[in-house]
Amino acid sequence: MNDVVYQKQQFGQKVGLGRSPALLVVDFVNGFTNPEILGGGNIPDAVAATKPLLTFFREASLPVVFTRIVYADDGADTGIWCMKVPRLRDLTEKAHASQIVDALAPRAGELVIRKTQASAFFGTHLAAHFIGQGIDSIVLAGCTTSGCIRASAIDAMSMNYRVTVASDCVGDRAIGPHEANLFDMGQKYADLLGGADIVSALSRSRSGSSDAAGSTT
Repeated sequence: MNDVVYQKQQFGQKVGLGRSPALLVVDFVNGFTNPEILGGGNIPDAVAATKPLLTFFREASLPVVFTRIVYADDGADTGIWCMKVPRLRDLTEKAHASQIVDALAPRAGELVIRKTQASAFFGTHLAAHFIGQGIDSIVLAGCTTSGCIRASAIDAMSMNYRVTVASDCVGDRAIGPHEANLFDMGQKYADLLGGADIVSALSRSRSGSSDAAGSTT
């Protein structure tokens, strides 16, 4: 994309990863990896790219949170979003389509947020959880780039979290919306870094903090 106008207007500034990051894995569930249900595109590739990022956060004892879209069996909590996308109604608590993919299965002690809207923050206790954990920055992985990732990034930034979208760890059912929304988020709402670059940056940061903590005068 031609980003000359954005550069001239000083969009796309970097905000950095912060001192206390959490990994937020949004809606990597079976239904969004299956092109016959709600998935397709590059979402399976994004799942694979997320595995080493998730491993790093776990080994570093950094907070990890997952989200699922979950509706009541009787549809009592569905709304306009389900009018636009009726198949979302199938994502009930016990439905296979609503379960987090085996490759990224949550471990004991890792919070799983149920949500009924695109943003991980809307109508959930996620913000309160992050406040309790002292989180100041969020690394986003998941799907879809143009939907739940974008909505979550905007809400997180609106609450003054530093947001980094792991660019190869997010996916969409079509590449056009994926690329356009990555670009737009990078200009307005979040930093963009590949998963490996995030791991490298956090490793350097944590190593520097450890060196400083261990130094004496």
